[in-house]
Amino acid sequence: MDEGLMRRLKEFGEKGIIETERMRSVDTNAMALGFDGRILMESAGRAIAGMALEVPHSRILIICGKGNNGGDGLVAARYLSRLTEVDVILSKDRMNSPESKANAALLKYCPVSLHPIACPSDVTALQSLFEQADLIIDAILGIGASGTPREPWQSCIDAANAAEAFILAADLPTPGINADMICGFHRPKVPNSRAADIGIPFAAEIFAGPGDVLVLRPRKKTAHKGAGGSVLVVGGGPYQGAPYLAGMAALRGGADLVRIATPNLLTCPDVIVDLLSSNPIGPEETKLLCQLAASSDVTVLGCGLGTESHSVACAVAAASKRAVVDADALYSPLPVTPGPANTLYTPHAGEFHRVFGQMLPEDAAGRARVVRDCAESYTILAKGPMDVISDGRRVRLNQSGTPSMTTGGTGDVLAGLAGAFLCKIPAFEAAVLAAYVNGIAGERVAEVSGTGLVATDLLRALPEVVADLQRPI
Repeated sequence: MDEGLMRRLKEFGEKGIIETERMRSVDTNAMALGFDGRILMESAGRAIAGMALEVPHSRILIICGKGNNGGDGLVAARYLSRLTEVDVILSKDRMNSPESKANAALLKYCPVSLHPIACPSDVTALQSLFEQADLIIDAILGIGASGTPREPWQSCIDAANAAEAFILAADLPTPGINADMICGFHRPKVPNSRAADIGIPFAAEIFAGPGDVLVLRPRKKTAHKGAGGSVLVVGGGPYQGAPYLAGMAALRGGADLVRIATPNLLTCPDVIVDLLSSNPIGPEETKLLCQLAASSDVTVLGCGLGTESHSVACAVAAASKRAVVDADALYSPLPVTPGPANTLYTPHAGEFHRVFGQMLPEDAAGRARVVRDCAESYTILAKGPMDVISDGRRVRLNQSGTPSMTTGGTGDVLAGLAGAFLCKIPAFEAAVLAAYVNGIAGERVAEVSGTGLVATDLLRALPEVVADLQRPI
């Protein structure tokens, strides 16, 4: 990577409050870059210790849950124990992560009083700790919080709230606790939180990475046909295979039902084909296509469509709930869904110039600036050696991929994959994830096929890539 690239991209860094789901993605991306969990926990614990020292105190009580937030509290205890009296409440059960377990073991060598708990009565027996402390650090759940805390943590919350001590929350207050100060790691997660820089590399936030797959929810055991979403692909005519590549990519990306509306009938038993009578697709097909679009979760428009069906594409987009607009549908006026935030455009450099009237600069920062300024209330995925994704507010870049992917059809695969993800997540997130997954699939195939890579190779690789990314690092 160009050593000056990060500096030039700095203007696109995210600011302000970060959602917990996004923070998990950034953490995962950071660890994939080599910023491992031990470093992450050490930095977070040191940050909370530093903020604790700003509060007048003579005795500190740290309540540590079993997860990584608890591990952050354990690190803070190690730093603070040199300077003041520190008591640590932690679970009698083992900590959940290797990093937390390692930091719990280190406290045996520090001047810290450890108080394991397993039930509410254990907390009651420690009532004097809450009364004696003038600073309580909440390191119970953090961004892992969901629902009402279980015992014995609820009893700890009640005791902390009843005490007169100042309460400092690590990263995010545990639900129900009345925090006086919040130390938000990396960026604040809630209002009135102070951000503490914990050294996460800038690239973990600006570039797509394995953490971006976390926005995809695992499918429930009770899932039924259609739970993965339904995708309509409208295309074909001059180019027969393109809509089929997009449709199969949508299936490989997790969509349950895919219909392909096309004048070209190819053997493809995994999809439903609505064979159209006109080639190229003409206005007489508009009513049927709009009906199909209205009953689908996402419509993918443009793959192999040709240039004579643009009015049809615009009408179908207007009838769609969400849409991916690619290739031959990328003409002015741009097809757009009724909710423009649900529209994703996927142009390469030539198509971008055609519809937006601007050339994409060679340098990444310049490209990002132009794409951001052209994105209004929709999302643009500008394809290239380094993809640029923007919704006019946020900017992300993607470096995955290989020069072998210049072969025909890989863009159709990307469009279909984005359509599958768009069934489940917003357009911006779907674009980032699709670009990254498609590129990783290309890299894996190229290791074997080299420049002999073809688009159908990607179809076989996509499910494995998604499954691998969903496994913990």
